[in-house]
Amino acid sequence: MPKPSKFAHLPLSTSGPQECALTGSSLLQTPYLNKGSAFPESERKEFNLTGLLPSRVNTLEEQCERAYDQYQARSTAIGKNTFMTSMKEQNEVLYYALIQQHLKEMFPVIYTPTEGEAIQDYSRLFRKPEGCFLSIDRPHEIEEALDRWGLSEDIDLIVCSDGEQILGIGDQGVGGILISIAKLVIYTLCAGIHPSRTLPVILDVGTDNHELLNDELYLGLQRPRIRGEEYDRFVDRFIHACRKRFPRAYIHFEDFGLPNARRILDKYTPEIACFNDDVQGTGCVTLAAIYAAIHVANLKMQDLRVVMFGSGTAGTGIADQIRDAIAVESDKTKEEAIKQIWCVDKPGLLLQGMKDDLTPAQHPYAKPDNEWESVEHKSLLDIVKAVKPHVLIGTSTKPKTFTKEVVQEMARHVERPIIFPLSNPTRLHEADPKDLYEWTDGKVLTATGSPFPPVDMGNGKKREIAECNNSTCFPGIGLGAVLSRAKLMTPSMLVAATKALAGQAPALNDPDAGLLPDVVDVREISVKIAAAVIKQTVVEGLNQETDIPKDDADLEEWIREQMWDPVYRTLKKVSREGASRSARGEAGSRGSAKA
Repeated sequence: MPKPSKFAHLPLSTSGPQECALTGSSLLQTPYLNKGSAFPESERKEFNLTGLLPSRVNTLEEQCERAYDQYQARSTAIGKNTFMTSMKEQNEVLYYALIQQHLKEMFPVIYTPTEGEAIQDYSRLFRKPEGCFLSIDRPHEIEEALDRWGLSEDIDLIVCSDGEQILGIGDQGVGGILISIAKLVIYTLCAGIHPSRTLPVILDVGTDNHELLNDELYLGLQRPRIRGEEYDRFVDRFIHACRKRFPRAYIHFEDFGLPNARRILDKYTPEIACFNDDVQGTGCVTLAAIYAAIHVANLKMQDLRVVMFGSGTAGTGIADQIRDAIAVESDKTKEEAIKQIWCVDKPGLLLQGMKDDLTPAQHPYAKPDNEWESVEHKSLLDIVKAVKPHVLIGTSTKPKTFTKEVVQEMARHVERPIIFPLSNPTRLHEADPKDLYEWTDGKVLTATGSPFPPVDMGNGKKREIAECNNSTCFPGIGLGAVLSRAKLMTPSMLVAATKALAGQAPALNDPDAGLLPDVVDVREISVKIAAAVIKQTVVEGLNQETDIPKDDADLEEWIREQMWDPVYRTLKKVSREGASRSARGEAGSRGSAKA
């Protein structure tokens, strides 16, 4: 038996029995309390389950074996995705336990790319509603809708989307609820966020997807997207309603469109603890890979020269994280740090003279025109010749643009070129890692946006290719924010998280290993990231949780004790009168009739 934790008294503790006020079929129909065939005899009697289950009592491992056989019997990825969704609606512990056992195999099914297919067919595959649906046509109902999800202490994490830019497949309208749900699944899998204490939200503001506008089965508002002041008022009312109802909840913005993603994040970052994975998550995980790479290359962050090839939401988000890291690691201001970053997009090198052609996120990175009047900058090769970068990052979705000529020009000026072709999917990557190794005689340090096999270096040696997978980073950041009850999410907190992730890189111990840890180790990685975020939150005085351990070992135990695990806990029968919402079966992503 594991030793009882000294932190077992905490409200989010996962030690000891779980209170339950439900009996009979009501218990079997509550996904986060249901054990199905694994209910022991004692609980079958105590909770009036006699005759409702087959006589054989299974272990969780036996249930996983049966479920995996059923999963494998599905011949298509979308069939497997639908099967897993059905399982989650019946038994959450079994759902998460099965995925943890087969994480690498199932990750592409429950998330990208297969979840994108499920989102596109949301209205046609629809069976049961899950999550909170808020309509711009009925903004006065926002407060009432949020009331259904609990009292002020019942929700730790809210993921919301307006469905405009989903997983590279564009505007999916109300189907965007599934990306909010999928992101919360990853938070639970990778960081132990309690699934019954999360809230997925879709802000239904219409859609510009003509197929959905003409689909008689489409479930969302069948009208063009609302923009401008009405949209801003709707979002603002939602944010303030969340703040009022769930004052200590952490808000994650997901897959908002380019015109709104950065703007909304910038507006609310000074007010609430919030995060945008498209802007900040990609930047954090890429920065972590850079930290590992400069350790191998014996470089310093404050000395780096960086070319960002592709300067949309992801590219400028990465640039922002690098800028903040340079500033934190030196005495430089953010404005001084920006001088070490050159951003390139469709018009070429971003210059101040482009003015209105630049997005708000691009403006700070635009270079003075007079600095480039006598310097060739029409092509990436020209820019690399002029800048002599240590780091070249691609988020352009332009395949094969990191050519042999570009790569070898870069390698002429730096001993260990750091090159990250990050565009997804694989067919859009800027370069193949094996070509990068060949063109640089094995000196390149690389990470990619999609999985790649190890590169054969000859003599029996292989180099692991790190994948810049956001799932190794954002769950731990969220865990730290939730447990510390952070008032804000600051740049220095994100840098602390990034350095913690980089500190887990296999390349720190073996230069032939990857620049980032593998996703299969993500729960332990999340503990380290959460600890770093929490410590920085305390340094900045932004924690609302006061009893945070100061000792590192105690802090990690404190974190682990509050991470939800997919295991069956003993149920403790309690009276419905005075029972918590969780014990009454009213928590989770289906809400209740009234808080």
